[in-house]
Amino acid sequence: MEIFAETPKRLGYRFPAEWEPQAATWLSWPHNKDTWPGKFEPIPDIFTGIVKTLAQFQHVNINVNDDDMREDVMTRLTKAGIDRSRFTLYTIPTNDAWCRDHGPAFVVNPKAKEPLAIVDWGYNAWGGKYPPFDLDDVVPARIAKTRNLPLFSPGIIMEGGSIDVNGKGCLLTSKSCLLNPNRNPNLSQPQIENYLINFYGVEKILWIDEGIAGDDTDGHIDDTARFINPSTIVAVVEDDPSDVNYKILHENLAQLKSLRDLDGKPFRIVELPMPSPMFYNNQREPASYANFLIANGVVLVPTFRDSKDAAVLEILRREFPQRTVIGIDCFDLVWGLGTLHCISQQEPMVVVR
Repeated sequence: MEIFAETPKRLGYRFPAEWEPQAATWLSWPHNKDTWPGKFEPIPDIFTGIVKTLAQFQHVNINVNDDDMREDVMTRLTKAGIDRSRFTLYTIPTNDAWCRDHGPAFVVNPKAKEPLAIVDWGYNAWGGKYPPFDLDDVVPARIAKTRNLPLFSPGIIMEGGSIDVNGKGCLLTSKSCLLNPNRNPNLSQPQIENYLINFYGVEKILWIDEGIAGDDTDGHIDDTARFINPSTIVAVVEDDPSDVNYKILHENLAQLKSLRDLDGKPFRIVELPMPSPMFYNNQREPASYANFLIANGVVLVPTFRDSKDAAVLEILRREFPQRTVIGIDCFDLVWGLGTLHCISQQEPMVVVR
């Protein structure tokens, strides 16, 4: 494992958009019962179902804590009828299951001697909210060592769910998260932008203000607005003026409409409704249809046993005509305060042109 002193951008690497070809999806197997208090029992079965669906389209890499967990996961996946050649288990211990945030950020440069590398952002469990997080913090470095991949270490806190890219030089994020003093209190907005540009290999940073209610990440972008192609952003909106998300999401929508790409063109904005408010133990859950996962030939969309589920699936089928759009029941999963995008991280395929 080589540790680069230069930045990815300077060496010609970039972070591909999620719809670009992928080699695999990474997951970290759930085991922390405190993440789903009182409702952990169905979670392993939900993960098993997600792996079974993903494995029909691409390889799945899964972090497990130890030999006992490896045996348990192998048994579950085998009983579910998943071909063993479609998944790989890595003994890389974690504190929790949120691989989007603690997992490796893969960057690519097909012309480099090492065309695939990992950016090892620091991780502090969303501002120190859920200690311990020492195992999660070193997951990218352990994957780099296991896979013998080069490693970039920016030395600042950053979570995968806090950013989204369009594959053409633009990165979308939120001020409520990245400018929160519980992440990098000594960095200004221009300094944070400099890190994003140089370690994700982009040209322009696009900001909106806030995230949705119930989101303990302080406003991750993957619950509010997502690129689905270089010129289109899907954004969730709330139509009920009495809901706490109404003002937040309408202000975000206005900001999204004002954004411009590298050529100065506005983005096409596709609106998705929010599901009806969901609560468990009197706590608002961050249920959002924007937390979908794009993989090779497929889009997995969280559903919430809500009357709007079907309409959302139809909208996304129209927007992804070349992919199969599949709804995944996340009624129980969202009690962990995240769903499909939050639990996953893509490994891009290196395409040599």
